[in-house]
Amino acid sequence: MNVVGFSFIKNAIRYDFPAVESIKSVLPLCHKFYIAVGKSEDDTLALIRSIDKDKIVIIETEWDETLREGGQVLAVETNKALRAIPKNTDWAIYIQGDEVFHEKDHTVIRSAMKAYQNNPKIEGLLFHYLHFYGSYNYVADSDVWYPKEIRIIKYNPEVYSYKDAQGFRKGDNQKLRVAQIDATVYHYGYVKPPKILQEKFKNSSKFYHDDAWIEQTFPGETFDFLEHVSELKRFQSAHPQIIQPRIDRLNWEFDYDISMNNPSFKKRFKHFLRKYLGIDLGYKNYILVKK
Repeated sequence: MNVVGFSFIKNAIRYDFPAVESIKSVLPLCHKFYIAVGKSEDDTLALIRSIDKDKIVIIETEWDETLREGGQVLAVETNKALRAIPKNTDWAIYIQGDEVFHEKDHTVIRSAMKAYQNNPKIEGLLFHYLHFYGSYNYVADSDVWYPKEIRIIKYNPEVYSYKDAQGFRKGDNQKLRVAQIDATVYHYGYVKPPKILQEKFKNSSKFYHDDAWIEQTFPGETFDFLEHVSELKRFQSAHPQIIQPRIDRLNWEFDYDISMNNPSFKKRFKHFLRKYLGIDLGYKNYILVKK
């Protein structure tokens, strides 16, 4: 199989993205890794170049700052990397700059790609998600967060990044048919020093909202974790090894009282259906093919 990875990034150093860890977490699965590196106010380009000169293929880009609706600039940048992938690719692994694959899942991922390679019914592979919040000790436990998303696709020139680069569609807005695999994406987008996180959200929000909304939603110089928090639970497993040095450098305090969780009946009911009956009533950007 010819397997490649792809992604996009901008200002990775300024906004403390674990981009190096993200890319390195999938490199063992890839022959090449294609990444659109946006023109940055820091040394992001040099940082990405330093990872692996034999595997990393860089597409230098410039973001269209006028795209201020629905986060579509993120999909535009994703598609720049996606279109650079060679046509002889079998599978393309997508990862964003604040996501990490766990090394324990590599065998499962390889096996799934091999098993579904010649299955025309499967166009992508669906991953579970863990969304960390505040620190590396807590994960989201609310339906506000998406529980699954496509992170591996079969190469198809008709496939494109959808909306704000959360998932993928093909042709005339068609959802991809996917298989669920027992692998997880570790999402660390809400684990940053409060000051940097505030700056990051003020910057990223301009691709969704106007300036007045941004200033009203993110006042002050530091991000208020408790102001924006939803239900959380303690994370009691092992993080990917590649992220451990970053965890060891954590230099701010965040603690959350689990008793503060007060989900509505609707949320509890949806959680019960998903956890115990495998029924997901939430938004799904894919068509799940049953085994």
